[in-house]
Amino acid sequence: MYPFLIALQFLTSLPVQLPGLPEPRDIGRSLLYYPLVGLLLGNLLWLTALLLHGTPTLLQAALLLTLWVALSGALHLDGLADSADAWLGGLGDRERTLAIMQDPRSGPIAVVVLLLVLLLKFAALVALLEAGQLQALLVVPLLGRAALPALFAGTPYVRPGGLGQALAEHLPRRSAVLILLVTAVGVLLAAGGQGLKSLLVASLVFLLIRRSLLSRLGGTTGDTAGALVELLECAVLVSWTL
Repeated sequence: MYPFLIALQFLTSLPVQLPGLPEPRDIGRSLLYYPLVGLLLGNLLWLTALLLHGTPTLLQAALLLTLWVALSGALHLDGLADSADAWLGGLGDRERTLAIMQDPRSGPIAVVVLLLVLLLKFAALVALLEAGQLQALLVVPLLGRAALPALFAGTPYVRPGGLGQALAEHLPRRSAVLILLVTAVGVLLAAGGQGLKSLLVASLVFLLIRRSLLSRLGGTTGDTAGALVELLECAVLVSWTL
């Protein structure tokens, strides 16, 4: 239960109080519960969509997206913004890219990327609400957060120290593989053909981003992990409407 509370506190803005400072081992094990946190977020979005039934579709989509961002504390959007600035400003250089990623300021590239991702999510939500395909609200946050144990299980962490290193070093990898398999089977059982398409899209986005991270940085950082979540969620959500 303690690793789950760590995951819930880190990935959401929900009021979770930990009894003390977590040990690195517990931090690593918390990664196993990331998909469960994603499923919880998805259920909250799904229940909200049911409560908003009958209101104008554009307003529903705007409220759902606002709730989505608020529940996650904009954590992954922050990572996406930092990664976008660093990827362009780094000019292909590893050390320059890592240095820019640590700068808390957001440049125009970060703003443009955030606007485009949020616009795509909003438009996809409108289409899904009009089609009554609320299952996507359950599947997309689940797959987004399941990508994180997959990333840390097989990708070097390039910044020494901090939370990310504890996640990478103390993740039980065999358990992570089992959790990912259970997640995939659950998506297939719950969403059928759409679930299969979502898994394929998520896997493709994951592999492309991981390949890019290895090529540029030799691994991942906390910011690029957040960017992965946002880009994967956006791709799967859009694919659900096609």
